[in-house]
Amino acid sequence: MSLTRTQRLRQLLAGERALMAPGVVDAMYARLVTEAGFDAMYMTGAGTSATRLGYPDVGLLTMTEMVDNATRIADASDIPLIADADNGFGGPLNVRRAIQLYERGGVAAVHLEDQVLPKRCGHLAGKQLIPAEDMVAKVKAAVDARIDENFVVIARTDALALHGRNAAFDRAEMYREAGADVIFIESPGPDDLPYIAPRFEGIPLLYNMATSGKTPFLTRSEIEALGFKLIIYPNWLLLSACEAARQTLQVLKTEETIASVAANVMNFKEFFDMARMPEIQELEARYGTPEANRTTY
Repeated sequence: MSLTRTQRLRQLLAGERALMAPGVVDAMYARLVTEAGFDAMYMTGAGTSATRLGYPDVGLLTMTEMVDNATRIADASDIPLIADADNGFGGPLNVRRAIQLYERGGVAAVHLEDQVLPKRCGHLAGKQLIPAEDMVAKVKAAVDARIDENFVVIARTDALALHGRNAAFDRAEMYREAGADVIFIESPGPDDLPYIAPRFEGIPLLYNMATSGKTPFLTRSEIEALGFKLIIYPNWLLLSACEAARQTLQVLKTEETIASVAANVMNFKEFFDMARMPEIQELEARYGTPEANRTTY
């Protein structure tokens, strides 16, 4: 019997190498990450807010919007999806419902943060935290709510930027004791990184390769050497696509034709193959769709 996505994620986190999870914002990016051969992916909250609303990550997305996006992403690939669940969208009871919805949607793991409502991106200024005891209650609620014991609960603290290393470590230790499976200390700088793994032996640690530059852009091997087991790359694919789109739009505006960029983009067949066209064609053949009505290029 093949492993479930949650079982595969647990297995990957227990492996020797740090697990790399590129950030995705929708089902098409999930297809790209899968095609590239990665073993996991990460739904970025900031990217989801930007693509769904056109607004920054300041807590405007609702629970149902976030879960809907995560469900669509999970449905597009069979590799484990780790998803941003913000601050659980409220108190412990909100967290319970969020965990149950994410789990039903096919997500393998979520991370919860200890910010107040409304939250904001962990690399923005002006964050505020809830009392540590309130976050402990949320972590306990998340652990209790899951049906699948392999569903991974990641506890994140944003205390480092606000109150320093000791405060962040104290909070993270409380979240580990509350049952978190992975610890996520947000925005560590180069001076903080060597101290994290020695403090948290025996539990996987998450490294957030955010684009702000507050946490250094290290290689996978360098991050492994620091003792981290999971690396997320939240918005790198989206930012790459945005820059490419800007360049294409500039060409179109200036030249009033798309001809000069046509050779540099994914072609028509590649695009539809990425969107699982071979699967559609196989299903049409299996179920006897008349030849004249079958999808072709």
